[in-house]
Amino acid sequence: MIDFFPTQHISSSNRRKFGICDRPAPAAEKAYIAERQGQDWIAAVDNYPQVKVNFVPVDHCIELRRADGSMDNRCDGYLFYRDTIIFVELKQRKGKGNQWIKDGEQQLRSTIGYFEQQEEARNFPIKKAYIANSEKPLFRTGQAVRMERFFSETNYILRIENRINIE
Repeated sequence: MIDFFPTQHISSSNRRKFGICDRPAPAAEKAYIAERQGQDWIAAVDNYPQVKVNFVPVDHCIELRRADGSMDNRCDGYLFYRDTIIFVELKQRKGKGNQWIKDGEQQLRSTIGYFEQQEEARNFPIKKAYIANSEKPLFRTGQAVRMERFFSETNYILRIENRINIE
């Protein structure tokens, strides 16, 4: 059984707006939330109802191991509040192409696969996943087929943008 809710790593905010940050590779540090706006924000969380939103870093925090013992792909972290869970993969990539989207999707799929095997997954009927890129912040409408396939295969709503709305 994997502990997806390690209390020593959970942080929270009820601010109307806060960010999710991560140091660029090769830094081996966990993602974190920041309440003061700055250039470190990769994803911006719009928390209009100002509810308590919790954040748990996954990469560099929760070990997800394959059958052979090697570390599996992990997303950067997830937000949870009430009956909602939102897995997040943070990217800071410029340039053409969408390899960063493919990489992010794989990291989300892997983490979600492990999470859905846990009893706690039943506590969250509203399930979302975000790939957020600070260099390409706008919603990627051209990825509609990918997002539909992701939902049909995982039951999670996928968004490719760096603005996360708390409802």
